[in-house]
Amino acid sequence: MSAVVGAAAASASGATGHARSAPAQARTQPAAPAFNGRVIVGLLGVLIAVVIAQLNDHVTDVAMPDIRGAMGISRDGASWLGTVYQVTQVSAMMFAPWCSATFSLRRFTIGAVVAFALLGIVFPFAPSFGALLTLRALQGLAGGCLPPMLMTVALRFLPPQIKLYGLAAYALTATFAPNLGTPLAAMWTEYVGWHFLFWQIVPLALVSIGMVAWGLPQDPLRLERFRQFDWRGVLLGFPAMAMLVVALQQGTRAGWTDAPWIVALFAGGVATMALFLVNEWFHPLPFFKMQLLARRNLSHALITLGGVLLILVAVPGVPAGYLAEVRGYRPLQTAPLALFVALPQLLALPAVAALCNLRRVDCRWVLATGLGLIALSCVAGSYMTSDWIRDNFYVLQIMQIVAQPMAVIPLLLLATNGMTPMEGPFASAWFNTVKGFAAVVGAGVTEGLMAMRERFHSNLLIDQLGNRPQAFALAQHDLATRLNLDPHAVLGLLDQRIREQALVLASADVFRLMAVIALVLIALIPFMPTRVYPPRAGAPAAPMPSASSVKN
Repeated sequence: MSAVVGAAAASASGATGHARSAPAQARTQPAAPAFNGRVIVGLLGVLIAVVIAQLNDHVTDVAMPDIRGAMGISRDGASWLGTVYQVTQVSAMMFAPWCSATFSLRRFTIGAVVAFALLGIVFPFAPSFGALLTLRALQGLAGGCLPPMLMTVALRFLPPQIKLYGLAAYALTATFAPNLGTPLAAMWTEYVGWHFLFWQIVPLALVSIGMVAWGLPQDPLRLERFRQFDWRGVLLGFPAMAMLVVALQQGTRAGWTDAPWIVALFAGGVATMALFLVNEWFHPLPFFKMQLLARRNLSHALITLGGVLLILVAVPGVPAGYLAEVRGYRPLQTAPLALFVALPQLLALPAVAALCNLRRVDCRWVLATGLGLIALSCVAGSYMTSDWIRDNFYVLQIMQIVAQPMAVIPLLLLATNGMTPMEGPFASAWFNTVKGFAAVVGAGVTEGLMAMRERFHSNLLIDQLGNRPQAFALAQHDLATRLNLDPHAVLGLLDQRIREQALVLASADVFRLMAVIALVLIALIPFMPTRVYPPRAGAPAAPMPSASSVKN
């Protein structure tokens, strides 16, 4: 009898606990307002903010030689300017969704845009290199808060029928904005002035602030969330990400495993990140809901996103690096290549979104087609020679125009299908952190692989010349005769030719590796993701994990 009474009491207690948790759970995400023109304006305002943040990052990277010369910064110093920006930018992506739910989406977005623009205004007037590093780190922190806001807005406010088009707007940050950086950098440095590399963000920032303030609803402050603030997550997550990003950014310059501090950063970053993820699993109000990874489609989308972003960082960098080093191109001369990919994205992204929005279309095979085109363009690029000029890369760019949206938009559909508005911030944190970190990995891997393979091919070419003294002497005499140079002066020219040829061979190796990565990602498609359908009003939600496997 006592057992029955105890069971009944436990059942009543559980029911009461569930009833008490329901209102609290409902309060974790404010209800979405009716969809109207104001919401569209607000979404566009957030999109503009994210685009200017991405442009600032890429424009300054492209124009860094001009910035170094104007501000008297060494090459090593310039590398640290980029590193501190990436550290704070990627770290901010981890925590920004939690902050937006606490301080309100509109208030947090406007604050980040204001800070980002003000820091851009004062950056050229920094009195010392230490001040430059501080300002650049703060600007990375503000800029990293913006991309998660765009996905959060799209998931929360857009009705099911057009949600995929809102996510296509988010995809612009991965395909359109990076490619637009080179033309803008060329315009400011060649025709206006290097200061505008930082000031260009101000007019669009003002437009963005006005659109967000008018278009997005104002949610109340929810400072009570600080009672369950994940302090341990911040103390573990930020140092972990910082160590990994610094190691990847500085690895090539320091010599990777030849530098003990790089090895220590990698080891410390991996260990601390593991502790961070364990903490997130058990925390009642985490930054990352680890239990969401039980969804095969989300896990597959995050893995594939990392690979796609790595490729999309490496593939455009190879032609730009080759044309600059071998052909002596300035950003103004490489700008047409970037524009050739960037501008058509304004049409290609909505077109692919419309294709994936058809119920009879399986987005997994759209993804496979996009990855296949990426692999094909990389294989074609691996046949590059030292005779190639800018025009030879246009065929590769044509394939990229179609391939990039086909590789990104299906991932967004797979990752967000079945997500509730309450889970939007968690999905945004996962997706944007992986996106930001994958870009850093792509840059580090590309730079390291290029340096390693260039050194390998250079040594191989020198050994071949050394093993054929008669051929070497004949080549030296032939060059001296044709160019009317002293035979000893030809040695410098031969050294230059060897370095150029080694760079071409290393570039081909990078293309081959990216093709292999794309093919591996295609091989995952039949096994990991399940078929999903585009969201529709009134359609049943995707199956959700049980309450025992997903903690609120």
